[in-house]
This record gives sequence, C-alpha cells and structure tokens, in this order.
Amino acid sequence: MPTFETLSRFTADLKRLSPAQRQRFRCVVLDSFVPDLRTGHFRPGLRIKRIQRAPGVYELTWAGNGRATWSYGKEKIQSTPHVIWRRIGTHDILTGP
Repeated sequence: MPTFETLSRFTADLKRLSPAQRQRFRCVVLDSFVPDLRTGHFRPGLRIKRIQRAPGVYELTWAGNGRATWSYGKEKIQSTPHVIWRRIGTHDILTGP
C-alpha cells in the first residue's frame, strides 16, 4: 500500500467538501488511483497529468469538476510510492496547486 501525507491546504480544502464528495474521492483513490499507482500506469479515466506551472505536481480527476493535486514524496518504505496530497476541490484549485 502506498504511503501518503497531506498538506494543510489539502486538509482545509477537504473539510469544505460535502460528505458525498469526500466519499467519492476516497472511492476513486482506493479503487483506481492506488492500484494504478502500484503498476505505474494510470487509467485514462483518472486523467492524471502534470501541471505545467508547477514542476513535479500532478492533477487527478475524481469527479466531473472534482480535482486533486499531488506530488511524489521521498519513499517512507523502500520501493513503495509516497504521495503528498496538495489540494482538492473544483478546477479552481489549479490556480494554486
């Protein structure tokens, strides 16, 4: 299982989401993102892409207008990806990923 941490902005953003939105994000992460992270190949539906103005930061689509930004961090467990969750919300979060 990949390890992760959250930035304070992510935590604050997450609190602003509705319970249904938080549940949707959690399901997408557990059912799609984590398995794909293990293989290193993300399915097209997640629309993982780099954010041009923020080197090393990626965007994940978890709903129609639901986005989360993340980056890889230093491995905590050897050969296990470590994810740093940066922001979550609508497309508007991409102005400050």
